[in-house]
Amino acid sequence: MRSAGTERNARIKVTGGMLGWADVIFTMEKKHTSRIQEKYKTELQNKRVICLYIPDDYEYMEEQLIEIIKEKVAEHLR
Repeated sequence: MRSAGTERNARIKVTGGMLGWADVIFTMEKKHTSRIQEKYKTELQNKRVICLYIPDDYEYMEEQLIEIIKEKVAEHLR
């Protein structure tokens, strides 16, 4: 599992290589899904891109955010 952002100021930015490596791609918000779909069409072919619809209102590694992510991701990996 890896984490990366779509914003210009993201500490680790999404790359085509990351997306090529991934089996499933989760995004927090719909705008993140749209950004990667626009920029990385080729890399996303035959990939599952799932938006978790979690607002970007949390601090990095905030406990509540981690729990929400675990719950939402688990729904898609069963």
